[in-house]
Amino acid sequence: MNQTTSEAQEIQITTGPSGHMLNQRQAFSPDDRLLAFDGRNDDTKIGENASIGVVNIATQEIQTIYQLDNQTVFGPGTGAVSFHPSRNEVVFIHGLKNASEEVPYGFNRRFAMQVDLENDNQSEPMEARDVQFPFSIGALRGGSHAYLYSADGQLVSFTYNDEILEQTSIENPTVSDLRTVGAFLVGEKVEVADEKSDQNFDGTSFAILLAEVTSNPAPGSDQVSKAYEECWVGNEGYFKSEGTRQKRALAFLGDVVSGSGDKVTEVFIADIPDDNSILMSSVNAGSLTKLPSIPEGFSQRRLTFTTGNVNPGVQGPRQWLRSSPDGNAIYFYQKDDSGIAQIYAVSPNRGSIKAITANDFSPDTSFALSADGKYLAYGANEAIYVTTVETGETVLALPAPEKAFTHLSNINWSNKGHTIAYNRKVTLNGEAFYQIFILDLNTFL
Repeated sequence: MNQTTSEAQEIQITTGPSGHMLNQRQAFSPDDRLLAFDGRNDDTKIGENASIGVVNIATQEIQTIYQLDNQTVFGPGTGAVSFHPSRNEVVFIHGLKNASEEVPYGFNRRFAMQVDLENDNQSEPMEARDVQFPFSIGALRGGSHAYLYSADGQLVSFTYNDEILEQTSIENPTVSDLRTVGAFLVGEKVEVADEKSDQNFDGTSFAILLAEVTSNPAPGSDQVSKAYEECWVGNEGYFKSEGTRQKRALAFLGDVVSGSGDKVTEVFIADIPDDNSILMSSVNAGSLTKLPSIPEGFSQRRLTFTTGNVNPGVQGPRQWLRSSPDGNAIYFYQKDDSGIAQIYAVSPNRGSIKAITANDFSPDTSFALSADGKYLAYGANEAIYVTTVETGETVLALPAPEKAFTHLSNINWSNKGHTIAYNRKVTLNGEAFYQIFILDLNTFL
C-alpha cells in the first residue's frame, strides 16, 4: 500500500442532544450549502423517527422540514433522506400513516415521500400505493427504500419488498416476497383506482421494477434471488462496446447460486429504454402471486463472475454500488485472496475486474466516490482514507480522533469540490448522539 497522511481538520456542525443521521449518498443540497438528515440515533430506528431536517453548513442553523405529529414506537417513521441533484427537493422513506402495534412500520409498509423546500416545505407522496386487487399500474404494493436520483433528476431508484406477496406467502409456500429494485419516472403521476386511504394513495411518479428475481435460482446460472444496493450508471449512461450510448442503466447487487450450491453476490446491470411511454405502456400491475411486470426493452446482464475466486462474491462492509460519471466503471468491495476487502471496478460492458485499492487493512464503512470520479473515500477504525482512482494511491485523510468519537459512517462527497460529510457519535452528558462532521479535502487533493 502506498500511503501518505494529510493535515485536513474535521469540523463538527451539529451538537444537539439528538440523532442527526445522514443518508449514505446525496446528503448535500445541489449548491452544497445544506445537508439533509433525519433524527435517528440508531440506524435501525426509522420506524421510530418523526423528523427530517437540514443544517446550513456555514451557519450550523438547523431547520425541520418535515415533522410527524402521530409518531409512536410502532410508526409511521421517516428517514434516509436524499437531495435532488438540481432542485431544492428531497425524498425519504415514510412509514404508512396508519401504523399501529397491530400493523407497525416494516419493510413492506413504507413509501417514498418528497418535500419541496422552495414551496413552504410542501410534501406529497412520490410513490403511489395500491394494495387492493386488481391493483393500479404504476403503483407499488409494499415498501420501497434507498432512494437515489439519477444525475438528470428524471429517475429515482429504489429497493423494494412487496406486501401482497408477503401476505400470500403465509398460506402459499410457493410464493415468496423477494427483494428487488426499480425506479420512479419522476413527474409521471399515478392515480390509484381504488378508494383512497392511508394504505392506498396517489403519487407524483410512475413506478417500474427493474430486476428479474426468482426464489430458486438454478445452480451455476445467472438467475437472481435478491436484487439490492443499486446505483445509476454514469451521469448520462454509458457507451456500449459497439459505440452506441445506453442512456439509462441501473447497476445492482444480485445473489446467485454457484455450481456447488453456495450463495454468491455478483454485480448486475439493467439497460432501460429511454422512452417513458414504452416503459409505462408495457407493464402490468402484478397479481396476488406475482410482482408487477418488467417493462419491454429491459435487458439484465451479469457483470462479475467470481465463484471461482479464493473469496468469491462481492464482500466487505455493507455497501452501495457507485459508478464513474462517464459510466465506464462500476465500483464495489470484494475480498482479495488474503481476505482483505478492497475496492474493485468492472465495466458495464463486462470484461475483467480491476483492483483499485491495494490496502493492508479492510474498510469498515461503505465507500463514496467524488463527483468528478477521481477519488474514493472510506473509513477504517474511525480513520478516514482517500484513494486516487487512477493511481491507487491511498492517503490517510484523517487519523482516528483522540476524542471518544465513534461509529464513523455515511460518508458523502459534496457536489462540487472535494468536501466530505459524515456521521460520528459524540458523547454529550453521558449519552452518545450521531452528529454531522465535514472535512475539507481540497487542500491536498
